[in-house]
Amino acid sequence: MTVQDWHAWFSVQAGWTAATREWLYGQVGLERVAAALEVGCGTGVLVGGLVRRIAGRVVGLDLDAAMLAFARREAAARWVQGDAHALPFADGAFDLVVCHYLLLWLADAGRAVREMARVTATGGAVLACAEPDYGGRIDHPPELVEAGHLQAEALRRQGADPAVGRRLGELFAGAGLQTTVGVMGGCWELPASPGADWEAEQAMRERDLRGWLKAEELERLRHLERQAVLEGRRMLYVPTFYALGRKTAEEGRKWSVAR
Repeated sequence: MTVQDWHAWFSVQAGWTAATREWLYGQVGLERVAAALEVGCGTGVLVGGLVRRIAGRVVGLDLDAAMLAFARREAAARWVQGDAHALPFADGAFDLVVCHYLLLWLADAGRAVREMARVTATGGAVLACAEPDYGGRIDHPPELVEAGHLQAEALRRQGADPAVGRRLGELFAGAGLQTTVGVMGGCWELPASPGADWEAEQAMRERDLRGWLKAEELERLRHLERQAVLEGRRMLYVPTFYALGRKTAEEGRKWSVAR
């Protein structure tokens, strides 16, 4: 996939989670944020939205230099190449630290959350806006269930934790954050025919499954899914969790003592 393809996919994901993100942003009060960081910013989809709404400093961090180069064309923020496991920022540098579909891809999600808490100022917040849990995935009709299981296993083979969503509470609590955890609800307006979002989802699923299934099997699954959409039978639900962690004064003192 090209960087442009990834940008299109990240934009689709951001559309799925927009309502939850708005609620989370309202809880932390973006108007009071003087400095914000997105960890694992990719091509800058979320950072661009933060730049438009925060008067202060906005920083995007990612390991991938090509995605950062793309992001620089998308939004006037500060872009930093770096690792979520060892953030190159001072303690308490940000009022708000955000991630989005990131923790499932990390070798040590707990360490990354602790790093996000470290660079958050006392009184600030850490947001995990969306992390999936494929262990609770629902597929209908039944002939598409096995493809869902294969996709979860393919993610695991790529180094991801497809059930990280259920762990958000323990990850945030382990970082000493005062935490609220929730799961996004589902509400579907069934399309009359497959659209651009469906095509993007298919492309990503086929990318995940390409090493597992032959081209003709992938094409068969695409046909089955398309037919199910046209008949109003297709239902796909992957529980997606979010977490809001506040860094209290007590936690801020702990960081100071640890140093």
